[in-house]
Amino acid sequence: MYEARLKVALPAVWERLERARSRSDGRAVRLVAVSKGHPLEAVVSAWRVGLRDCGENRVAELDAKRAALADLLPVADLEVQWHLIGHLQRNKARRAVALSNLIHSVDSERLAEELSQEAVRAGRTVEVLLQVNAAAEGSKSGFLTVEALLSAAVRITALGGLRVTGLMTMAPYTVDERVLRATFRGTRDRFERCAAEVPGFQPLHLSMGMSNDYEIAVEEGSTMVRIGTALFGERQP
Repeated sequence: MYEARLKVALPAVWERLERARSRSDGRAVRLVAVSKGHPLEAVVSAWRVGLRDCGENRVAELDAKRAALADLLPVADLEVQWHLIGHLQRNKARRAVALSNLIHSVDSERLAEELSQEAVRAGRTVEVLLQVNAAAEGSKSGFLTVEALLSAAVRITALGGLRVTGLMTMAPYTVDERVLRATFRGTRDRFERCAAEVPGFQPLHLSMGMSNDYEIAVEEGSTMVRIGTALFGERQP
């Protein structure tokens, strides 16, 4: 079911991404396939159609799918880059460090410190993005102001075991293009400020855009989009 759907949906998503890139500065965009709420079959099918970046919102679901994929298709598990994109509790830091290639949602210094401790203990370096709340939504986590972000970024980039390679944001769920553009543009401005003012910040990834708004996000400078519904359909109950 999923493979047949992806053979239709994926070319359509790539086509829309390419059109959006042509309307922006043409920078490369990385597609993260988000299988949250879908079974292992979705991840296997994503790999079979050529997708190598897989995203999950929760540590437990990432853990289960990664283990099952390793048992079923060891080669696939070796090739997949696993992205943890959802809110991360500090008590899940150890598993997040063990399982993730890129953690998108570092939304506080306390979480960064916990991840640093676990990464140092495990003898590895974990790539992370700092989450910003550019729309100042009470329901979302992340650094609210430019000043708070810059101050935190200086301290987080100095922590052992972490490599800070960009920012992530989630825009409000709305069809108001002005709101979406303002959110994405504000995040890109913060990204550029971090790149210019934080010595340890590596400006590689600007993770913005999901199924409902990824074209606008790319037009505003996103280098990484997180797509679930547009690829896999609505999540199963």
